[in-house]
Amino acid sequence: MNLRCIYCQTPFTLSRAEMLSAIMLMNEKGMNHYDAHCPRCRRANSISRQRMELFFPNWQEAAKKQASAPPPPERVVPASAFLKTEPVSKAMKAAVEKQAVKKAPAKKPATTKVKPAAKKPAATKTTAKKKK
Repeated sequence: MNLRCIYCQTPFTLSRAEMLSAIMLMNEKGMNHYDAHCPRCRRANSISRQRMELFFPNWQEAAKKQASAPPPPERVVPASAFLKTEPVSKAMKAAVEKQAVKKAPAKKPATTKVKPAAKKPAATKTTAKKKK
């Protein structure tokens, strides 16, 4: 369903899944309007139940299919995402750097000479005036 925000005039859409959940919510709670929030200004735009049902005429069948469908699998979040991290102390950082320096082989410094870039001659401005 294509909508336009009544406050900032930004066009936005409601997906069929969002429309279905909105109609089911309005049906359960006996509401007459649904508040669709604008993605730009985040203000609520009320959409009437009649208009929603006009754009989704067979919502009862879709609601039955959604209820009978198995729930989507839950996303597995790794346990490390829930671990709290603490800042590392300066002493610990220094110890890690020392170990890294000991393990890394010493590199030889580059002995190539860098030549300075050649300068381009300044462009001259020539304007020839024609005399008649």
